[in-house]
Amino acid sequence: MKNRLKVLRAERDWSQQDLADRLEVSRQSVNAIETGRYDPSLPLAFKIADVFGTQIEDIFQRD
Repeated sequence: MKNRLKVLRAERDWSQQDLADRLEVSRQSVNAIETGRYDPSLPLAFKIADVFGTQIEDIFQRD
């Protein structure tokens, strides 16, 4: 699954650790999601969307 997580994070000038702290996950989890090695659970995807003030579909797209 493709995602815009890195772009959205960069627009806010957040580090991976900043985002991880907001999501209450590890920095490694954020990195794995950004690089496509891990697809987040649905609850985590909703939390990510909430942090960025957008909808899941605006962050994650099918390959």
